[in-house]
Amino acid sequence: MTEKKNIDGHKNRGALPMRKLCLPLVLEQLLRILVSSADTVMLSSYSEQAVAGVGLMGQYVFFLNILFGVIATGASIVLAQYIGADKSRQDRNAVAQASTVMIVCAAVFLTALVLFGISPLLSCYKLEDAVRTAAHDYFIIFGGIGAIFNALSLLQSAILRCYGYTKEALYVTIVANIINVVGNALSLYGFFGLPILGVRGVATASLISMVVSCILLRVIMRKKENVFYNMRGVSKISSRFYQIILSVGIPTASESLSYNVSQIVIMAMISTLGTNAMSAQVYTRTICQYVYIVAIGIGSACQIKSGYYVGAHQAEIIYKRMSLYSLVATACSLSLILLINIFRVPIVSIFTDDLEQLSLLGTLLKVSILVEFGRSLNLIWIGGLKGAGDIRFPVLYGMFSNWCIMVFLSWLLGLHLGLGVVGCWIAIGLDETTRGFVMIWRWRSRRWMSKALI
Repeated sequence: MTEKKNIDGHKNRGALPMRKLCLPLVLEQLLRILVSSADTVMLSSYSEQAVAGVGLMGQYVFFLNILFGVIATGASIVLAQYIGADKSRQDRNAVAQASTVMIVCAAVFLTALVLFGISPLLSCYKLEDAVRTAAHDYFIIFGGIGAIFNALSLLQSAILRCYGYTKEALYVTIVANIINVVGNALSLYGFFGLPILGVRGVATASLISMVVSCILLRVIMRKKENVFYNMRGVSKISSRFYQIILSVGIPTASESLSYNVSQIVIMAMISTLGTNAMSAQVYTRTICQYVYIVAIGIGSACQIKSGYYVGAHQAEIIYKRMSLYSLVATACSLSLILLINIFRVPIVSIFTDDLEQLSLLGTLLKVSILVEFGRSLNLIWIGGLKGAGDIRFPVLYGMFSNWCIMVFLSWLLGLHLGLGVVGCWIAIGLDETTRGFVMIWRWRSRRWMSKALI
């Protein structure tokens, strides 16, 4: 499909070819994962307890981002359909304004919640003192103080991507990641005679990178003439924009929220198995992040494309293309996880030389073949359904699957039957795979075609 002009005379960037939307998204995800892995490797050379503490709080930072995603995802889905339907610049700007007001209010509230709730939260876990201290410091600095910057970065990136400016979001990620890695190195290795700050320094580096990201994204958006985002007249926004964003965002994020809460429950189960089991979970998750980068990129692009085509009343086009997108994503995920299993010994040795850890990680990576197959299906088909405005079904089934399959089987296999963290990983794979096939069935039923917002 060729790019067409919108009502303002600019090209409709939502109609860009898939490769132009997808490639920067894949590279951006790769960069984010590289930095996350660098954090884990750097911390592992500093302290195993630091790895466990930061890994535990990483779940909660992601949890906060899901709450921000209620607004950012809702805004992006609404905006993508508005762009496809050539809505006025005033309407598009109103979507951006309303989402900004809501996400700032949410960030302020969650900052207070983190600062006052961290101690009661950590008391729910059976942790070594060093692990507890690392978790506390990381969450206060990056999860609490950094909440508003994480929120605004998430929202501004989502808006840019809806307009098709995925490369610009990638460039900002590169700069932010460089700042993060350099800050980590200075904090952990004491270069230039600087004091070794440990986890506090790592969290501060992440915070600074988010501040810079917010500033750069705002500058880029101001320079793009067809990106409508200014806060003038914000007090006059119609309540219907708040309502439509939340009507999409709340149920959309509920599925991710349910998944993440279930992951936290599973991590709590694993914490009863000791620090070695927790570290093995963190290391496996870190390695597997490289497997699904293509699926995440394609899934994000599918959500944009689906919203655009549904808004433009061309749902048949995206219906026919989704199978190809899914095939590419799944083939990439399976190829990468098989490759990692072939070279698992040198890969695992990057993180640890403990023989017990090496054996456990090798087993978890074999089980990850099932996990990544299912995850690739979920990322693509759920992205397409959400972009089309079909929210309720993925949410309800996702919540059922998370708790009745993943959490229940984690308890049954991991704790009750004694398979430990391996049993929990098997349960995660069964959840991902069954959910993926159900979402394919939903897409092929065409029921989502009646869920358009416009």
